[in-house]
Amino acid sequence: MEGRTYNISEVAEIMGMTLKVVRRFVASEELKTTKKNNTYTISQEDLNIFKRYIEDGKHQKHAQEVADSFSQVSQMDLFAGTEFAGFSSVGKTGDKVNWIDVDSVWDSPSKSEMTFVDLFCGAGGLSKGLEMSGLIGICGLDWFNEACMTYNRNFNHPFVNGDIKDPENKKKFYETVRKQLNGRKLSVVAGGFPCQGFSMAGNRIVDDPRNSLYKELIEIVVELQPEFVVCENVKGLRTMLNGLVEKKIIADFKEIGYDMNVTTLCAADYYTPQKRERVIFIGNRIGKKNYHPKPILTPEEYITTGQAIADLMNHPVDPDFNHVPTVHREDMAKRIMETPEGSSLYKGYSDAWKKCPWDAPSCTIKENHGGVNLHPKLPRVLTAREMARLQSFPDDFIFEGKKNKQLVQIGNAVPPLLGKAIGLAVRYSNDDLPKNQS
Repeated sequence: MEGRTYNISEVAEIMGMTLKVVRRFVASEELKTTKKNNTYTISQEDLNIFKRYIEDGKHQKHAQEVADSFSQVSQMDLFAGTEFAGFSSVGKTGDKVNWIDVDSVWDSPSKSEMTFVDLFCGAGGLSKGLEMSGLIGICGLDWFNEACMTYNRNFNHPFVNGDIKDPENKKKFYETVRKQLNGRKLSVVAGGFPCQGFSMAGNRIVDDPRNSLYKELIEIVVELQPEFVVCENVKGLRTMLNGLVEKKIIADFKEIGYDMNVTTLCAADYYTPQKRERVIFIGNRIGKKNYHPKPILTPEEYITTGQAIADLMNHPVDPDFNHVPTVHREDMAKRIMETPEGSSLYKGYSDAWKKCPWDAPSCTIKENHGGVNLHPKLPRVLTAREMARLQSFPDDFIFEGKKNKQLVQIGNAVPPLLGKAIGLAVRYSNDDLPKNQS
């Protein structure tokens, strides 16, 4: 059996570990692997060495060395040779942000010649917002079949459906983008990416197998050379590894020629009836100042849940409008009605089965393994259309697929109005709109 190889799942089962733990050992190179086509295999010999490593307790010693080095090595040493000039400490109040007022052009922005592609775009919340800001969509990309159906229904530009790690899909994407551009410049590559794959090994940050999509984003930017890059992610990315992940991202883009600015934006500041916060990286390679959109509304002016969905309380069931209320059991309906606003139906959930406040912006809209937000006034969960309203999708944006797939698409989306604000800021950065202030 010396010639046998194992995958990570098999090693996890043999060792009695979780996949997450095994991946960390792979990332720290304590478990030797061979990588081919983004698949990791472990030889029998390396598995035996790893078993002895664990049995001898050497992994505990290594873990202590990692902890010690993390406390002793400065953050700058982790990125030796990388320039961080002008980058401030992690945290909203310490960000180096160039704010721009987008309010004056909000209602009727002019059409632009600037173009964009949207990576890992899902149903197209960010694409919709960028189009609302006047930009021209070139191509969307995602692996989710139902999202592809939705995107194709709501946009006139192409969508590549598939895993971007597959060479054939990547080739198709590049060919589609270049054909659509037809000689024009690509102005923006936009998109989010999974961030859970960053981990520490010794005194450096490494990428584990789950983080390949981040590497694909970098590769696509290098290949297409857009003038601007817009990256969106969950707010929690900012505190990963005490802020080092954020600095690594900025350093990686700096290495390929893009100067980045980053801050956290709240969708409610831009007419979205939801307090959804996202970290937004904006960078360019053409020497321009990176602008972020200055908040338009104060908290006292925020759009409330009630203002956004009150008219749907008596709306007839309409599958074509994505408005199909769930009928719950009597005991479940009673529990929903008794759940206070801002609280969850289940004690073990902090962000699922949560009741939106009626007279304030909604809590974060999401689909979490079947758990969606509770209606503040009715004994049921929100419909897909109500969720879409709270995400600021226009009513003519229709979601495809079964109801549960619609909820996933909506919950994962970037609110279009947040995307619109970002698009306008990028236009100001590119001198594509007349500045009132800087």
